[in-house]
Amino acid sequence: MKQDLRSAWGNKVLVGDGAMGTYLYQKGFPVGISYEELNLTSPGVIEDVHRSYIDAGAVLLESNTFSANFDRLSKYGLESKVEEINRAGVRIARKAAGDTGYVLGAVGSIRAGKRANLSSTELKKYFTQQITALLEEEVDGIMLETFYDVEELHLALRIVRKHSALPVICQFAVDESARTLDGLTLPEAFRILEGDGADIIGFNCNTGPNGIKRALKAVQGNLVLPTSVYPNAGVADYVDGEYRYGASPEYFGQMAVTFAEMGCRIIGGCCGTTPQHIAEISSALKGYVPQPLPEPSLVTVERVSLQEDFGEAEEKDGREPNLVDLVKERHTVIVELDPPRDLDIAKFMQGAEALRRAGADALTLADNSLAVTRMSNMALGHLVHAKTGLRPLVHIACRDRNLIGTQSHLMGFDALGIDHVLAVTGDPAKFGDLPGSSSVYDLTSFEIIRMIKQLNDGISFSGKPLKQKADFVIGAAFNPNVRHLDKAVQRLEKKIASGADYIMTQPVYDQELIVRIAEATAHLDIPVFIGVMPLASGRNAEFLHNEVPGIQLTDEVRNRMKGLEGEAGRAEGVAIAKELLDVAIAHFNGIYLMTPFMFYDMSAQLMEYVWEKSGRKLSPLFR
Repeated sequence: MKQDLRSAWGNKVLVGDGAMGTYLYQKGFPVGISYEELNLTSPGVIEDVHRSYIDAGAVLLESNTFSANFDRLSKYGLESKVEEINRAGVRIARKAAGDTGYVLGAVGSIRAGKRANLSSTELKKYFTQQITALLEEEVDGIMLETFYDVEELHLALRIVRKHSALPVICQFAVDESARTLDGLTLPEAFRILEGDGADIIGFNCNTGPNGIKRALKAVQGNLVLPTSVYPNAGVADYVDGEYRYGASPEYFGQMAVTFAEMGCRIIGGCCGTTPQHIAEISSALKGYVPQPLPEPSLVTVERVSLQEDFGEAEEKDGREPNLVDLVKERHTVIVELDPPRDLDIAKFMQGAEALRRAGADALTLADNSLAVTRMSNMALGHLVHAKTGLRPLVHIACRDRNLIGTQSHLMGFDALGIDHVLAVTGDPAKFGDLPGSSSVYDLTSFEIIRMIKQLNDGISFSGKPLKQKADFVIGAAFNPNVRHLDKAVQRLEKKIASGADYIMTQPVYDQELIVRIAEATAHLDIPVFIGVMPLASGRNAEFLHNEVPGIQLTDEVRNRMKGLEGEAGRAEGVAIAKELLDVAIAHFNGIYLMTPFMFYDMSAQLMEYVWEKSGRKLSPLFR
């Protein structure tokens, strides 16, 4: 006879299951259908997924009911089947779990994303309907997961507690830099749920193991309750029409021990994880004996006109030379600085001014990279130009706007005098901080390049003539961190054929690869800006290598950064970047520096190093 669930996690670490939705996607079930409906139409498929996780070592199964609420099911015309789908989901999981496994009734956020305007009355109705159906099928506990705000999770938890004394696990979805929720610190948010009767509180989704680890550190020493973690397998990449995740099963096994040592009593996986990931977690924790759960903490938490030195390049046709003109004449540096995630732009503008003084030729601003919501790069690009005189280079992603919005956005850039753009596909919205939002993708990166070029001819997307021509200089992204560099270059050639004027690469951490990129792109007739991003710490290095699509570090670089933090980590990161720049400067005129975590002084140091090595003397205007 198996233990009571609370007793089970009291003396050991329990292994949870992995992803359902992304695993079904990998098995051929398309995005855009209701995976919960499969409980009725294909119960054998769902049971096989559950059994694969049990066979991998999981002892906790979540029912396939994450989005089985009235609001989400109504999208598919299934709102009349809420109870039926939830009950079936529990029965299927119970059958797979057998006599030794536990079944948690999975309940996800309803308010997240585009339905954020739902009233509390509607939320109560929908949560009550789903939760009571799960409880009536005699689950072992309830899993409230992927919640983005305290208020909604607080509401769902109180509904569970109104109907049952069963164990409840509550999990927030936060990104790796989050320290607050709804204006509360994470410890404060956790304590609200403790007071409402949560048994375990933790994190899932939205980020990989490293981001989850950072969030856990923010609450350590402030909790009585044990914690749980279900990280994603890194950040999803969209390659050849498919979503792919980079964090390996072996990495999950290593991180499982770290999480256990941090006090986690339930460890599983979220988006992108597979039975292989769970098998590695189970293997790593085999025989692991956790420390006793912590005593109540005594810690008290507090409440609550452009003037620029263009070197040897001369004005052409009465206009200032663009980046393509500059890079043909001398070494040219563009620097990326991420727009803020909140409404305070003071530090960002300080960074922009510091980079201008260091001699940046352009400041490049991403378009909500990794699908994380940031301030508009159009607004910041205009402010940067107006207040510092620094040229803005803005990214434009296919993800967020349909054809109407994309043309409108570009027309706005033209009106503001922002004429340098980088066309990118954009990371899928479902893996960002608002997973309920839609990924549009009316255009591919090839098509958006062609359409921007069309604006330069004075022709709108619809084919109608415009009263004047735009003058966009269009960049294309290039990921050289692949197994077959020649195929990547072939894809790049298609972007050039579509009209790209220059290339910006993902960061490269291999000196030999820089040389191979130079050789592989030597025949191209447009400039390449080679990407270099200094590492900030050993943890930063491992996160980039294991969890960020398109980035690969060499073993040598990872070993040099291992264990380094703070100033020591940043110093070594700059040293490694300078060694990469030694090779890059010898083979490329275009240098693309990426600023980590708003440490713009690191980018300024590297820029000054480029000017020193290339022999460029800055005008006093830069100071």
